[in-house]
Amino acid sequence: MSPTTQLSLLPPENVRVAADAVVQFRRAHGAGDGAAVTHVLLHGIGSASASWLAQLQQATETDWPAHHLVAWDAPGYGASTALPMEAPRAADYAARMWHWLDALEVDQPITLVGHSLGALIAASAAVSAPDRVARLVLLAPAPGYAHASAALRDKKLADRLANLATHGPAGMARARAGAMLSASADAAQVAFIEHVMAQIDPAGYTQAAKMLAGGDLAADLRQVSCPMIVASGDADTITPAQACQELARQAGADYVSLGAAGHACALEAARQVNRLLGLQGMAA
Repeated sequence: MSPTTQLSLLPPENVRVAADAVVQFRRAHGAGDGAAVTHVLLHGIGSASASWLAQLQQATETDWPAHHLVAWDAPGYGASTALPMEAPRAADYAARMWHWLDALEVDQPITLVGHSLGALIAASAAVSAPDRVARLVLLAPAPGYAHASAALRDKKLADRLANLATHGPAGMARARAGAMLSASADAAQVAFIEHVMAQIDPAGYTQAAKMLAGGDLAADLRQVSCPMIVASGDADTITPAQACQELARQAGADYVSLGAAGHACALEAARQVNRLLGLQGMAA
């Protein structure tokens, strides 16, 4: 069964978070359906809730009842309502995240997991509501460009948006999917990454790119009080392992190597990521 077919078994849901806003998300849980939400999964800039397919599947395949995962489509992605400001900050996405979890009646501390751009949102959320986060896990975290020169920051943003304008989501996905994985990734994984990336909405992507341009992950991590883990793949060329290790060192967080995986580590290093998140049923 292809990853795209597998994803169809985990259909998205919508929940209203304000009079004029909804969040689309996917969920999965172990045996029974009474367990409270334990893990909240936040995707990267060129992705969606679908990028957590391996983790959602793991929750459904185990008979361990205590895991309940929810993975959102960030504002401006999928059917999720975009944020109202032109250039939102990580804190704006974090506020929407908490409104979403309030709508789902999540009232116990969670394991909050952010991949790439999602790490900026996760860290900001942990700062704004420290009593609601039991553990923060950052996978291949994007540090943001707040400390870059204005010229470099503007160039990075302009290049990213020009690429989108020139090629469109589908063209950008064809060009970028391979770079999200290691050279040894199989063709089905590359095709799945391309499929997910091709679905992005240009307006939502533009807002996220502006947030990334002004993001300062390190500053937020200095204020996080819960246990933290940073993890990345050794073959990641987008957020290289050395930079992730240094971020962890500065934040006082543990660092975990996910082996010879690329940037889309939740898919390519699914076994290692699932073990890191404490999901049950994984082989040793």
